[in-house]
Amino acid sequence: MKIIFFTLSILFANIAISQTHQITKHNGEQLDVNFIKLENDLVYYSLNGSAEEHKITKYAVSQITNKQSSKTEKVSDKIIVDSKSDYKSVTVLSQDKTVGLKQVANFTGVSTKTKGEPPIANQKNTAMRIKTQSASNGYPFVSIVEKGDGKYEAVAYVY
Repeated sequence: MKIIFFTLSILFANIAISQTHQITKHNGEQLDVNFIKLENDLVYYSLNGSAEEHKITKYAVSQITNKQSSKTEKVSDKIIVDSKSDYKSVTVLSQDKTVGLKQVANFTGVSTKTKGEPPIANQKNTAMRIKTQSASNGYPFVSIVEKGDGKYEAVAYVY
């Protein structure tokens, strides 16, 4: 009786710590994980046998599949940027929301300043110029860091 109880407890322990979900990324990569939550545009998960929490941006994740019920939940659509005219599809992300995307290019420049326009209009013009440059190179994501001296640094990302 003790042997049967011990065997069953080991079996249930293995089931409890096994990966319960599969994350499918837009680049085709698949991760077997324990899904925790989706919050603030980030997907939180842990790996097998680990209590450490990992995160990835929702923009890198296509879907999450529950292995036990085979239920699939779509997380985000793949953004395809083919030409300069697709600048409206380029997504501006903060640095902390780029986890899981691949950094491909850096570019710098001077923020657009037009006499008599408020600072918010200058930021919008600069963001549009950066998005256009990013789209012309086929990069669907960009992160903009403005510097105090009127300059900016932008980092482009892909899947």
